[in-house]
Amino acid sequence: MYNNIPTKVLTGEVRLSYVNLVAPRANNNDPSATPKYSVTLLIPKTDVAVKQNIDASIEAAAADAQSKIWNGVRPPVMPVPIHDGDGVRENGTPYGDECKGCWVITASTKNKPQVVHQSDINTELLPQDIYSGMYARVTINFFGYARAGKRGIGCGLGNVMKTRDGDPLAGGASAAADFAGIGMTPGAATVATGYAPGTPSTVPSGAQPGAINPLTGQPMY
Repeated sequence: MYNNIPTKVLTGEVRLSYVNLVAPRANNNDPSATPKYSVTLLIPKTDVAVKQNIDASIEAAAADAQSKIWNGVRPPVMPVPIHDGDGVRENGTPYGDECKGCWVITASTKNKPQVVHQSDINTELLPQDIYSGMYARVTINFFGYARAGKRGIGCGLGNVMKTRDGDPLAGGASAAADFAGIGMTPGAATVATGYAPGTPSTVPSGAQPGAINPLTGQPMY
């Protein structure tokens, strides 16, 4: 429970994956559906208190839905939005390595969430500072649904407060990571040009520094 709302939870620090917080994303399985903002939360299993709050809020959402939209009948097998990152997805494939040791929840909303930094909760972050892999605290709200003959519990997304940066989960790598340890050094510059940076060159008058010998393929000076 958060702010005296039984179905609402403020998480501890979690890692964010599949971040769609800058622009809404269309549902590829239902093109007619309204695009939504969404994010997947990776909640450490060591955060027992937050897991207990989530379980309690799911139960509160189920009780509310049973009386209001499920005609007094609770589903015998009730789908819930929290999953074991050490297990497998519904299609049988394992979760990614980043999910190990975590509970996994995907939350979404039609309304654009506010994404701020813990150092300044009154100013929204720039788009380039919002990415999969960063760490944050998030407000989420659980609700019951009944649609297309299915009944269960969904998870709505509130707002996001970034706590710190993390390794990106977008599948790419930064230039710094790609080229770590292989940047130019004074010694390397000497090999490439024939003289060290900051020292007078011995290039003959009228010659082009860095010119390549057409026979050897090596620098001439």
